[in-house]
Amino acid sequence: MNRRDFVKKKMVVSAALGFGGAGVLSAAEWNPKKEQKPFNLNYAPHLGMFKESAGNDPIDQLNFMADMGFTAFEDNEMKGRDQSLQEKMAKAMMERGISMGVFVAHEIYWDKPNLASGDASLREKFLKEIKESIEVAKRVNAKWMTVVPGHVDLRLRKGYQTANVIESLKRACSLLEPHGLTMVLEPLNFHNHPGLFLTDSPQAFEICKSVDSPSCKILFDIYHQQIQEGNLIPNIDACWDEIGYFQVGDNPGRNEPTTGEINFKNVFKHIHSKGFTGIVGMEHGNSMEGKKGELAVIEAYRITDSF
Repeated sequence: MNRRDFVKKKMVVSAALGFGGAGVLSAAEWNPKKEQKPFNLNYAPHLGMFKESAGNDPIDQLNFMADMGFTAFEDNEMKGRDQSLQEKMAKAMMERGISMGVFVAHEIYWDKPNLASGDASLREKFLKEIKESIEVAKRVNAKWMTVVPGHVDLRLRKGYQTANVIESLKRACSLLEPHGLTMVLEPLNFHNHPGLFLTDSPQAFEICKSVDSPSCKILFDIYHQQIQEGNLIPNIDACWDEIGYFQVGDNPGRNEPTTGEINFKNVFKHIHSKGFTGIVGMEHGNSMEGKKGELAVIEAYRITDSF
């Protein structure tokens, strides 16, 4: 299941990247075999982001990420991968000191209600998928998994839908808590995903407070929340106690930092200053194709992480 269709288009990379400029590697100086220092935050690339430099093999890609200084990795599709590959990837991550980030825990209903509806059969299906995801998490040493409550139920008032979602999440937490696992709820913006139940960070905060479990936290996706509500740093502060995971992508375009309007250097500095030691998922595309585009992604994170 492809959870996200990244915007695929060429863009001119920000002048801040300045290939060949002072303090930034030029394409000619690029040496993918030279290990780089770790970043301040645990940024997590995904498979395919560096395939031109590392090749198609997932293990080679993980080793490349580690060589470039990345200390985390996320994979929306991990649950659907062959068990033997999951085990090989887990071994490679352990050997290279890479933390496993989120994977999608269940089927997401993009155009019809599931958790918001209160339908008992859909709730049981969701809980069954959570049980399956617990086994995957154990196999790949994951601590987090993504949950999206699905589409709104237009036949129910918002309060009833919220109560239905909270009840389903409480039941899921009873499964997750004994294993020390956390589902992170991701609010999604109205433009890319119209009609979904969970859209705002205050809404996610309210739900997490109501569920009241260490196994239910917020996935604060900076790309989505820039479109949905803006006011990023104040909203991060307001939700801080319930944020378990971050994801990023610049807007417009949903590509690497420095290609859009978000001041990621300030946002990353703020998150770091608050003592965040979790994972910041790089759930975005590359603004340019090929090895040059992959270098641009790495350099964008070097620039925005320099504080």
